[in-house]
Formats: sequence, structure tokens, C-alpha cells
Amino acid sequence: MTSTVIYKGALRTEMKHTLSGSIIENDAPVDNHGKGERFSPTDMVATALGSCMLTTMGIKAETMGINLEGSSVEITKIMKVEPRRIGGIKAHVYLAKGIVADDHQKEILERVARTCPVERSLHPDMELDIQFKWGN
Repeated sequence: MTSTVIYKGALRTEMKHTLSGSIIENDAPVDNHGKGERFSPTDMVATALGSCMLTTMGIKAETMGINLEGSSVEITKIMKVEPRRIGGIKAHVYLAKGIVADDHQKEILERVARTCPVERSLHPDMELDIQFKWGN
């Protein structure tokens, strides 16, 4: 089992990771009757893309002797109305200053990010705008 999800009322859920016991809460978004005090489920899907991209890049970078510490991803989720769903995700990947990587290594790392498990799990109709900015 991966996790347990409990409905806490007031459009909030609590998710407990089975292996670690760590807990995350989420709310329905403000534009869908929620409080917006926590990540919404769709926020988490979009944000998982950024986390997965950096994680898989980090795994590959370690094998190449490259340190990506300090890198980040800014995520923008774009919702569609009919039916309500994530229509697109913008991911701006900022690779930290001081990373020593040649153009070939950068190409490999970007390809790894673009083929991470979360990206591969998204519906093919979802519009993805992924941009990499090295040395920011």
C-alpha cells in the first residue's frame, strides 16, 4: 500500500504515506468551493511533475559527477473547465549557478527530466511547456 487518504470534512483530506508515516493535507481550491489553505489535488499533480523532474535529473547528475543542489522548478497549473481538469502545466526549471556541465551533459539531463515517470503518466492531451534555464 502506498498511502491512506482520510476525508477530514470541509473539503480537506489528509494523506498518510505508508512507509514513512509522513502526512500531507490538501484542500479543494477556492475556485471549486474550497478554502485554498493547502495544495489542491490538482496542485499536487502539477507540483509532482516538478519534483519528479528534479529528482530524476539529480539521479542522473550524480552518475555524471554533477551537483544540482539549489536548482528549482516554478510550476504553473492551467485548469480547463469542461470537463474540469488540468489542461496544461508550465514548468520553468532553473539550474543553479555554478553547475559545471557541458552542452551534451545538459542535453542528457533535460531529456531525463522530460521523460520522468510523472511526465510519462500525464494524459497526452495535456499541454506541457517545459523550459530550462541554466545558471540562474
